[in-house]
Amino acid sequence: MPGPLPPTELYASERVVVLVSCVLSFLGSSLLVCTHALWPELRTRPRQLLLYLSLADLLSALSYFYGVLQDFDRTSWDCVLQGALSTFSNTSSFFWTMAIALYLYIIIVRGSPTGTGLLCCFHVVSWGVPLGITVAAVALKKIGYDASNVSVGWCWVNLDAEDRVLWMLLTGKVWEILAYVTLPVLYILIKKHINRAPRTSIADKKLILIPVIFIILRIWSTVRFILTLCNSPAVQNSVLVVLHGIGNTFQGGANCIMFVLCTRVVRTRLFSSICCCRYDELDWPLQRSNSYWEHPEPHKNKDVPGPERTKPLLSST
Repeated sequence: MPGPLPPTELYASERVVVLVSCVLSFLGSSLLVCTHALWPELRTRPRQLLLYLSLADLLSALSYFYGVLQDFDRTSWDCVLQGALSTFSNTSSFFWTMAIALYLYIIIVRGSPTGTGLLCCFHVVSWGVPLGITVAAVALKKIGYDASNVSVGWCWVNLDAEDRVLWMLLTGKVWEILAYVTLPVLYILIKKHINRAPRTSIADKKLILIPVIFIILRIWSTVRFILTLCNSPAVQNSVLVVLHGIGNTFQGGANCIMFVLCTRVVRTRLFSSICCCRYDELDWPLQRSNSYWEHPEPHKNKDVPGPERTKPLLSST
């Protein structure tokens, strides 16, 4: 790899924009966690997976906020700590995003029964793999100051590490690129399966937005990574820097928009609570949509929907 580029200078306006994105992501992730805690009737298995994704995004937003606020110029103990937390949470977010897509594919397309075993596998992979990678990176002193050429003020892989490209891949990029391929394939297969059903609602089309939004947010990070490998000064372009900062930090906000503000049942309950209005339980069956994200699953076997339930459960995302 060519010698490293000079450090990317962050302007105050760029930092403010990214900090606002961090705050919005934190608030969005917190709102998703709160809706899960407050309303048990909305605790479907997909929303349970979304809860774990929100926890990862929440930690990611906090660690990025601190990194952008500090705008590190050297490796220090808090730089390493922030880099480790953001590496763990960011990588975990990739895994949970793919876990949700895989779960929906298994349930909807394959029609296969799932139990607690699958959820345990998701936990082991989505928390365990990022934790193992992060511990190894810290132990081998690979986390540190990166001159903001592959970040936006925060710390990631140490600029002085000879094998920094390998660790950039292991601590994020390889999983990010894997998600670019896996998510569109799984959601296209899910969409094709849904479209074969006699009824298709507008809400079904929101499924395809999940990988689209993920790619739109994350692609700028990958672009700057490639430019860094090419030793291109374009990596320091202000527009790219801001897009990278927003893309890495706004995942929690995007999930909140899709699964709270754009989901009728959750939005109705939320606005009713904010406005201190008494929610009419008699109207609940009429107001709720038959969404797999929203519909409470039966207690006996909540992971195995019958053939007649598969489509109604997906009528809104």
